[in-house]
Amino acid sequence: MGMWELVVVLIVGLIVLGPERLPVAIRTVSHWVKTIKSVANSVKAEVNEELRVHELHSNLKKAEQQNMEDLAPALKESVEELKRAAESVQHSYKQPAQHTPVEQKNDNQK
Repeated sequence: MGMWELVVVLIVGLIVLGPERLPVAIRTVSHWVKTIKSVANSVKAEVNEELRVHELHSNLKKAEQQNMEDLAPALKESVEELKRAAESVQHSYKQPAQHTPVEQKNDNQK
């Protein structure tokens, strides 16, 4: 939107809404624009992440087809990234050793 279109919209808004309701209308429209931009950015981020995952998956398939030998540097990097991701997921699911109720009772008595 150019400068003159914005001026025309503001003048029409001032005439239609009046000086009392125009600031409220501008804030409402501004809020909706920010919300729409936020949703669009989150969708864009999700699409980019899905594309990256798809690329990693296709690189892994290529690596499997080559029996993990003589891989291109990009494929090696993708495989290493997948390994790191898998390790981080495994670490998050590992829980510290939990005491049995008898061991907890003995710990409490000490």
